[in-house]
Amino acid sequence: MLIVVGLLVLVVVYFVAQYNGFVVLKTRIQEALSGIDVQLKRRADLIPNLVETVKGYAKHEKTVFSEVTKARSALMKADTLEKKAQANDMLSGALKSLFAVAEAYPELKASDNFKDLQRQLEDTEDKVAYSRQFYNSNVLDFNTKVRYFRLI
Repeated sequence: MLIVVGLLVLVVVYFVAQYNGFVVLKTRIQEALSGIDVQLKRRADLIPNLVETVKGYAKHEKTVFSEVTKARSALMKADTLEKKAQANDMLSGALKSLFAVAEAYPELKASDNFKDLQRQLEDTEDKVAYSRQFYNSNVLDFNTKVRYFRLI
C-alpha cells in the first residue's frame, strides 16, 4: 500500500513539474513577443524624426514620405502577429526608399542629426532581430516539450 501511494505521489509530482515547465515556457514566449513589440515601437518612434530630417533636404519627395508615414501608422495599429509582420515588411520597404532618397543628398548624409537617427535605427534593427531570435528559441523549446510530453 505504501509503495502504491509513493508511486502515485511521484506521478503527481511529475505532472505538476511538467505543467509548471509549460507555464514557464509559455511565459517566456509572451515575454519574447513583448520584446519584439517594444523594439518595433521604438523603431516606429524614430521614424517621424527621420522623416522630418530628410524632408528638410528633399522637400519634393512627398510620395516617399507618405509611404513611410502610412507604413508606420499600419505598424502602430497592427494588433495581431500577422498584421505586425506585414506592417513591418511594409515599413522596411518604405525605409529603403527613404534611404535611397537620402543617398541623393550628400549634405543630408553628412548631417549629424541624420547620422544619429540612422545609427539608432540600425541599433533598433539589431534589437528586433535579437528579439525575434529569442522568440523563435522559446517557441522551439515549447514545441519540443509538447512533442516530448506527447510521447509519454
